[in-house]
Amino acid sequence: MDTQNQNFKVRLGLFIVIGLIIFVIAIFFIGKQKNLFSPVFKVTTNFYNISGLRVGNNVRFSGINVGIVDNIRIINDSTVQVDMLIRKNVQEFIKADSQAGIGSSGIIGDRILTITQGSTDAPMAKDGQHIESKEPVETDAIMVSLNSTAENVEKITLELAEIMVNINSGEGALGRLISDPAIAENISQTIGNFKNSSAGLDETIETTKTNLYAFMESLQQTAAKTEIASHQLGEIMVRINSGEGTLGRLIQDTTMAGNLNETFINLKQSSQGLDENMEALKQNFFFRAYFRRKAREDEKARLDSLSTEAARNAIPFNDPP
Repeated sequence: MDTQNQNFKVRLGLFIVIGLIIFVIAIFFIGKQKNLFSPVFKVTTNFYNISGLRVGNNVRFSGINVGIVDNIRIINDSTVQVDMLIRKNVQEFIKADSQAGIGSSGIIGDRILTITQGSTDAPMAKDGQHIESKEPVETDAIMVSLNSTAENVEKITLELAEIMVNINSGEGALGRLISDPAIAENISQTIGNFKNSSAGLDETIETTKTNLYAFMESLQQTAAKTEIASHQLGEIMVRINSGEGTLGRLIQDTTMAGNLNETFINLKQSSQGLDENMEALKQNFFFRAYFRRKAREDEKARLDSLSTEAARNAIPFNDPP
């Protein structure tokens, strides 16, 4: 009897010890998950809709769990404040311009709160820091959009099926194109004609290329000749500017220019004297009859020309029958 009591007490003691160990380990793991034994700092943010986020959900930064949601409270009819407890060892990586968002750990997993990386030159987030937020995408809105898309796809599928039936039955231009062998033969002939035309076009292009090469060679020769002529013209202009040759002396030699000017003056004076001699000759007794006869012939020719012009203008025009 005493031996049985002793064994019972030993088993009871072992059960209690094992239970305490399991309890301590559970407390340790739970405390580690909830950051009960790690130094933390507080960060807050506001949402219009938290989309099922609850107290105790994880807070992730760069895909790593760095804290938990500590408290959720309604500020007013359009604002919900979310308080987060984040481990102190990641505080240096969270910036004041970081943004908070709500996501999920899987397709249908628990909600999580994510923090984006801020800019490198922004200050570090402090204890009690308020950061901006991005509103989450509602699953219901996604489902409504998917439902609308599915309905549109169903309509398109039905219409496409009707089109394929019409095509297979030979209705419409595309159906005739597929089912009618005459149209297929005509298309084949058209393609053959186009192929022949393309062959002729290739020959025309080759001929054009040959003519173009010949034209370019001729143009190069012309350019070479033009360069030689321009070079020779430049030498002539240099000689003219230096006073060489008749034209150079004419331009550069002021004495020759003066002589040429005096020659023109003498010619002008000679022409004036010639006019005076002609007038005197007209008044001379021996030539007076000749000049008067010449004047009468000129006047008669002028009158004949005027009468011919007047008769031409007076001819009536008959209307066509």
